[in-house]
Amino acid sequence: MVIADSRAPRNGKFIESIGHYDPRAEPLSLVVNAERARHWFKNGARPTATARSLLIRSGIPEGEVPASVR
Repeated sequence: MVIADSRAPRNGKFIESIGHYDPRAEPLSLVVNAERARHWFKNGARPTATARSLLIRSGIPEGEVPASVR
């Protein structure tokens, strides 16, 4: 899970990595640095729908995660 500029290419340069998700691991692996995610939300970052659901699943309260971009 990364923070990237919306104008950057999909597989291009990113600003910061805040976690990772591996659905194939047993049990699945979902690690998110909630403190850094909250920092970026305060600075205007908005997650995609998939990223939002993963952030909520990781334990960040739904009210703290902004609405998704798409």
